[in-house]
This record gives sequence, structure tokens and C-alpha cells, in this order.
Amino acid sequence: MIAIVQALVLSFACVALLMPSYLRLLRHSGFGKRVRREFGPDWHIVKEGTPTMGGLLLVGVVITLALLLDAVDASTYAILLALLGVSLVGAFDDWLNARTGIGISARQKLLWQIGVSVISAIYIQQHFAFASLVVPFVGEVPIAPALWIAVAIVAIVSTSNGVNLTDGLDGLSGGTMVFAWISYMVIALLNAPGQLNVAILCALVAGALIGFLWFNIHPASVIIGDSGALGFGAALAVTGLVTGHILLLPLIGIIFVVETGSVILQVASMKLTGRRLFLFTPIHHHFERLGWAETQITFRFWVIGAIGGILGIVTFLATRGVGV
Repeated sequence: MIAIVQALVLSFACVALLMPSYLRLLRHSGFGKRVRREFGPDWHIVKEGTPTMGGLLLVGVVITLALLLDAVDASTYAILLALLGVSLVGAFDDWLNARTGIGISARQKLLWQIGVSVISAIYIQQHFAFASLVVPFVGEVPIAPALWIAVAIVAIVSTSNGVNLTDGLDGLSGGTMVFAWISYMVIALLNAPGQLNVAILCALVAGALIGFLWFNIHPASVIIGDSGALGFGAALAVTGLVTGHILLLPLIGIIFVVETGSVILQVASMKLTGRRLFLFTPIHHHFERLGWAETQITFRFWVIGAIGGILGIVTFLATRGVGV
């Protein structure tokens, strides 16, 4: 337990101390956010020029500290692979956006995510020999390895994009991710058998995100960018897979599910009926159009994310009581 607290505090301190210099580097290099009005309410134009690619520093801190704390082993390889692999394509997208205003295509990004997901899923399935899924309140349900891998790929890609969709307001994605990572930190620690290194890695990520929030809460001095949102989203799903409790992710990451679902429903409704279900999507923009302040939306979504995380831990404990 002491090691976990130390990891969280150390990660927070590193990000908090390094971020000012990193921000100066980003500004000097021209990594300012370009805002296009069609992607959000008109007043989002004030975010023009805010340094993006903040997530790259967080990724570097987490990986470096994981190595220094000797928290890298078979249980964390896949998590770090997903984090680094997807963050790299996100950083490239951030770089293109800063230079040209247009990032890589959605198809190219998706193909890269799928590639990393396939490698991660196969490694996890083979290393841990997973042949079942832990169903909440039920226990382990047998599943074919190929189907397990398919579920894993869908989980990684969808969570990566879900977190990225949530990254639309100051502090929104960072805060909701903190609750999700802390939830899996507790699950890893209480798992049978316990997964100390996974818990330490979760603590490192949570600490880094808290340090990032110091600069990202409204009005934000830096934006996490695709380099952070995509990478940490993918790594979160891999963490759920490694712990064996991936089916708790929709509850623990409920905000990411709602954000993604709002976009899917909006597109489906427009194609089928020609009508909008929401004023704007992702759904946080819908509430902005209703007149909610940015901080109101962020804090209320944080509350929902925290409740989802608590319910996820409670569900984990209840499921463990039925034989997991």
C-alpha cells in the first residue's frame, strides 16, 4: 500500500514540476490548439492557441517511473505497450494539427489502434491463458480464445476513442480518467491473486493525471491532446483485461460510454430520420447549448464518473463473493 501511495505522489510531483518547462517548449514549438467552430460551440474559439500534446509528458513520466520503480513485468507489459503505441499515433496527429490544422484521417488512426489492440489482446490471452470472462454478479463464464481476443480488441479501440471524445472541455477527460484508473488500482490490489505492479502502474497514471489537472482545469493552460486521450484510453481497457474484469469498464468508465453513445445515436438518428436527438455531440456540447457553464458540466460529469468508479469496485467485491 505504501508503494502505491508513493507512486501516486511521485508521479504527481514529476508532472507538476516538469509541466511549466514543457509548456514553454510547446509554445516555442508552435503546438497551439486550432479550434474549428463546427466542432463545438462558438465560444470555444477562445481556446485557440492553448498548447496541446500535454499527454506526451504524462506518458513519458509514467513509463519512466514504471521502469525506475521496477513495476514492469509480464502483467504490465501489455498496458505499457498500448499506452506507448497508441500515444505515438496520437502525438503525430497532434503534431499535424498544430502544423496544418488537419490531423491524420480517422481511418488511419483506427487502423493503428486496431493494430496495437490485436498485439495487446493476443499477448494477454496467451500469457494469462484467459478462457473465460468474469460476468458481474455471476462469475467466470467460459469463452473461446478467439472470441475473447475479439472482445478485447473492441474494448481497447472503443475505450481509446471514448476517452478522446470526452476530451472536449477543460478538465473533463482528465478528471473522469482519474476516477477510472483509481478504481482499477483498487481492483488490481484486491484481486486474487493480487497484482501489485498493475496497481502501482494505475497509481502512476492517476498521479500523472492529477498533476495534469493542475494545469488543465478551467481555464486550461494545456490540453492533453490525442497523445494522451487516445493512449490512456487504450491502456485503461488493457488494464481491465489484465485484471480479468473488463466487463466492469462500462460502469467504471460510464462517462466515456455515454459520450460515445451520444455520437452513435446522433449519427443513427440523422441517417434514419433526418432529425437530431441532441443539440450537439458529444453530449457535453449538448449541455453547453442548453446553457450550462463549462465548469458545471465538468464537475457534474466528475461526480457521475466517481459514482461509476465506486459502483464498479462494489460490483467487483460482490462478484468476487460468488466465486471469482
